[in-house]
Amino acid sequence: MEQYCLRINGKEYVCLAEPNWTLLYVLREVLDLTGTKCGCNTGDCGACRVIVDGEAVNSCVIQVRNAVGKSIETIEGVAKDGKLHPIQQAFIDCGAVQCGFCTPGMIMSAKALLDKNLNPTEEEIREAIAGNLCRCTGYVKIVAAINQAAQMMRAESEE
Repeated sequence: MEQYCLRINGKEYVCLAEPNWTLLYVLREVLDLTGTKCGCNTGDCGACRVIVDGEAVNSCVIQVRNAVGKSIETIEGVAKDGKLHPIQQAFIDCGAVQCGFCTPGMIMSAKALLDKNLNPTEEEIREAIAGNLCRCTGYVKIVAAINQAAQMMRAESEE
């Protein structure tokens, strides 16, 4: 095993891991950050999405050694000071959560989009979540939630 220092949600984590372990495995099994889900483990479903240096990526296909020195955001870091992020609140308000398994990955994809673009088109929203699979709700309510979150975030930025 080797020692790695990872910057996750603004906090430094030092851990021991095998170099070929994935970021997903280290988040869940070593650091106990279990909000990031393991779906397919092949980079196809988006359940394991996190944000690395501002980009939404599937953590199941990133080796931990390649995450060193990067800024990693997980679902655990989205809410601040006990208050839900507007994206999380919009998912609740719009009923965009059913079983909830895909929700952390969807929210991370949405956050990566809205961090760069607070006025996305529906096409841009659908493109941002194209790598996230939902087996329950379909995508209408999820797209509506991301659109509502964008409106909420624009209003907050104008205050």
